[in-house]
Amino acid sequence: MSVDRDQLKRAAALRAIEEVEDGMVVGLGTGSTAAFVVEGLATRVAAGLRVVGIPTSERTAAQARRLGISIATFAEHQRLDLTIDGADEVQLGTLDLIKGLGGALLREKIVAAASERLVIVVDQEKLVEQLGEHTPIPVEVTQFGWQATATALAKLGCVPERRYAVNEQPFVTDGGNFILDCRFGPVADPGSTEQRLAMTVGTVESGLFVRRTSIVVVASMTGVEVLVPPERR
Repeated sequence: MSVDRDQLKRAAALRAIEEVEDGMVVGLGTGSTAAFVVEGLATRVAAGLRVVGIPTSERTAAQARRLGISIATFAEHQRLDLTIDGADEVQLGTLDLIKGLGGALLREKIVAAASERLVIVVDQEKLVEQLGEHTPIPVEVTQFGWQATATALAKLGCVPERRYAVNEQPFVTDGGNFILDCRFGPVADPGSTEQRLAMTVGTVESGLFVRRTSIVVVASMTGVEVLVPPERR
């Protein structure tokens, strides 16, 4: 039986936006799943829900504006009630994450860090026993000296590859940086790896999100399930 992953993502997104209450400041994620969140939230806004969105990318900002969601910046709101975003991998048990295949990891982590709660929306294919099983860890780096940064990152035990856009030009983030997709394979200690990446000169941020998740909403063929990390059970 074929699985319509968009249908699963939409089902999980609709469950996630039930967490949004009137008057909240909400972080709006980036990526295909987050786009369903914005779409569903716009329907609730049209029905009278009052929220302000802080988008994690120019792409999400454009979608929110188009659908009638009020957006703001950190100049107006330094603390957020809730952020809803997708993830590229979710580690079963800990609910630690790899994010950033959509290219917005820096803004996503800034928004997540400023939020009281981080709600992650995925389909079952994103659940893994160990982070790095299928997905590289995106690392945002400065354009200046990126080759030296890549050499330093390789010494941590990964194979770093510069990301390219569809036109075969180097991918450039909204912040004007490059992304190195770092293949570590399964990561035994995500927390330590996140710290080592952060301490590498030339890195801006990594796509490891460790101990930041409040809940994960997972859609599968059998329905929608809500996972909670051990420290919140």
